Amino acid sequence: MSEFTENPFASSHSLDTNPFDDPSSKQVPQHDARFEDISRREQDLERRERELNQRAEHIRTHGRNNWPPFYPLIYHAISEEIPEASRPLITRLYQLWLVLLGTLILNMVACISLLIAGSSDGGKDLGGSIGYMFIIAPLSFLLWYRPIYNGYMKEQALYYYFYFFFGGFHLLFSVYMIIGIPSTGSAGLIQTIQMYAQGHWAAGILGTIATVGWTVQGLGNAFYYRQIWNHHSAAGHTMDKAKAELASHGAKAYFTRG
Repeated sequence: MSEFTENPFASSHSLDTNPFDDPSSKQVPQHDARFEDISRREQDLERRERELNQRAEHIRTHGRNNWPPFYPLIYHAISEEIPEASRPLITRLYQLWLVLLGTLILNMVACISLLIAGSSDGGKDLGGSIGYMFIIAPLSFLLWYRPIYNGYMKEQALYYYFYFFFGGFHLLFSVYMIIGIPSTGSAGLIQTIQMYAQGHWAAGILGTIATVGWTVQGLGNAFYYRQIWNHHSAAGHTMDKAKAELASHGAKAYFTRG
């Protein structure tokens, strides 16, 4: 019945709506969103362009070299150069090298505390610790970390034997530093125990931290040394292969990545 009472001439639009309004004005929020999206894309492109320019400038100045960051001398990129299956191992070795670097610094600080605490050999310990920091840090990178990095990258026997020789020496050096014989530049166990016994708690705590650092990096390197030995044996690397690589490539076999 209600169908017959409805006004057929009634407008279905609200009287509050202005029929002369510009319909495009209702789409302003949508246009704002598009403008923001375009602006965001432009900023992203500008950022990428800056990064590319910086990278190009870096390559122009240093070539591909990217390490160390403050003065690039070599190219170091685990994610690009190391096979995927071996990346975790090389990453852990690099982290252990960083722990070694931090331990050398802590050991020097601990030796300073030994000198302040009145240790009779404090001067010798401090001098030794400074020497270790400037000698062991670069040599450890070049003589055992870099060879095994190249070894996993190129699977050449010569690199593995470099690593086994100098990496083994580093393990012995770590044991030596953990012991902490007075006047040797190590704030290891013996020195730390003496500091606690004499009531020099600050020196004892610093010595403890340094000893823990030597122990952590030493045990970590020993663990991966065994893993690398097993990999080397399974890959069939022999001394004869290493000699052949040395004879055919000479120094190039060590200093190049090709």
